[in-house]
Amino acid sequence: MGRFRDALAGPGLAAVAEFKRRSPSAGDIRSDADPAAFARAYADAGAKAMSVLVDERFGGSWNDLRSTRDVTTLPLLAKGFFTTEDDLRAAREAGADAVLLLLRDLDDARTTGLMRLAGEIGLDTLVEAHDAIELERAVRLGADPIGINARDLATFAIDRPSQLELVARAPRDRIVVAESGIDSRAQGAAAELAGADALLVGTSLMRAPDPGAKLRELVSRPLVKVCGLTREEDVAVAAAAGADMVGFILAAESPRRAPTVLPVPETLLAVAVHVGEVEQSGADLVQLYEREGDHRGRDAVLLQGERQVARVVDLPWRDTDPRHLERAAAVDGRVMVAGGLAADNVRAAVEAVRPWAVDASSRLEQAPGIKDPELVRAFVEAAR
Repeated sequence: MGRFRDALAGPGLAAVAEFKRRSPSAGDIRSDADPAAFARAYADAGAKAMSVLVDERFGGSWNDLRSTRDVTTLPLLAKGFFTTEDDLRAAREAGADAVLLLLRDLDDARTTGLMRLAGEIGLDTLVEAHDAIELERAVRLGADPIGINARDLATFAIDRPSQLELVARAPRDRIVVAESGIDSRAQGAAAELAGADALLVGTSLMRAPDPGAKLRELVSRPLVKVCGLTREEDVAVAAAAGADMVGFILAAESPRRAPTVLPVPETLLAVAVHVGEVEQSGADLVQLYEREGDHRGRDAVLLQGERQVARVVDLPWRDTDPRHLERAAAVDGRVMVAGGLAADNVRAAVEAVRPWAVDASSRLEQAPGIKDPELVRAFVEAAR
């Protein structure tokens, strides 16, 4: 395997930051953009690789790739509608480490031939699928990495639920890249939880006043969850404050019980909190506690569909534990820390545990289920 694939294979969620001046779906984005300047900003922000559109329909050219290669050591993905051996040789000559191959445009024999040539001349291939048939083809042809595009290239429509389903179905021994339509940290996290190793992000970076800052925002951790919401106005407060997840407690005995999972902006993830049993709610994630007598157990699991994707390390019911953060830090894998958090102690929790997410509820309230906007804003800011 080559530099591009290896750069995405490390721990955590990697980012492939894209450069393009326009797109068929969005039109002109940043027509005067300089790829060298973007390459420097992306590298400084922690991108693991960079994608450069070389097709004129995206305002690109091979010279964009060459000028990018001159200023960065990041692995470079050449993106275009490549169908011939000459395309791949041109990409290699211009400084690419990898090329995009769209299964939409290639049959199996052509794809196999291009993958073979790419290996011979030192290129990785990002083989892109956008439906179940193409994913099956990519797996059968031995593609690694595999790109899964949320955008239908014929209609330009974004279908994130279908993308997440395909990401979850991809074999875990391949590097999987979630492509298109990622504008928020929560949307990237949803792909991560489904099994994506990396995100390929373009339009949202190119539109941002500070592309490097936007990239850091998309991949930064911990995620921030505001739980115990019962009113739509509090969902809006959490969203405006910059929360990534909002939680709705559906256990009947809770004083913070929500009537249902309320509408949530598409830039956030909705979490349904259950005790004992799970009921259908339409939430993106489920936080499930065991039942102990007439209350919840201590810790929970976070589920995406039926798959456990994280552990929730909480305090005992109506109790404290001086070793709470030690317990959380000792848990392997993704950890969400909950229990007694607010602006005054969340930084200490983040520094002690380095969690994937933090979760607060009761200490952000005016009354059970009624959030205090200032406390919410202060918590989110401190967690960042």
